[in-house]
Amino acid sequence: MDPETTPKFSHLGDQGEARMVDVSDKSVTTRTAVASARVTSTPEVIEKIYSGNLPKGDVFSVARIAGIQAAKRTADLIPMCHPLSLDWADIAFERDGDDAIVIRATARTSARTGVEMEAMTAASVSALALYDMAKSADKSIVIGPIKLESKSGGKSGEYQRQN
Repeated sequence: MDPETTPKFSHLGDQGEARMVDVSDKSVTTRTAVASARVTSTPEVIEKIYSGNLPKGDVFSVARIAGIQAAKRTADLIPMCHPLSLDWADIAFERDGDDAIVIRATARTSARTGVEMEAMTAASVSALALYDMAKSADKSIVIGPIKLESKSGGKSGEYQRQN
């Protein structure tokens, strides 16, 4: 690779090899990220989820615990993520019309790097756990989009999704 013409990527070394970014010179700041995942099903299944009438039990409790566990294990799943000690993780559910649920995952830490991946992983795994709990009633459940809603802290500062 020609270093004169090769763009500089944070996760690539001089020879193009994958590498973890060195964050040791960054300041420790409080960092928060919120991500969301939308889960769409039939109105009947969404109603069964909210009323607790599915055979596997309390969908929201299982999905909440799965999301929090996932946030704590993100560095085990995403190769270049730094292992972070989370100060807080939360999963919230919001009905979106009669056929969908929006999952909002929040992650917070005081660290040298952000928690966007922890929030995104939490939202994703929470949605997968919801699917697992409800698939006997509807195998055609759709998960997505999954997206970063906001983040704060660190050198790049605030981000708030506009759409």
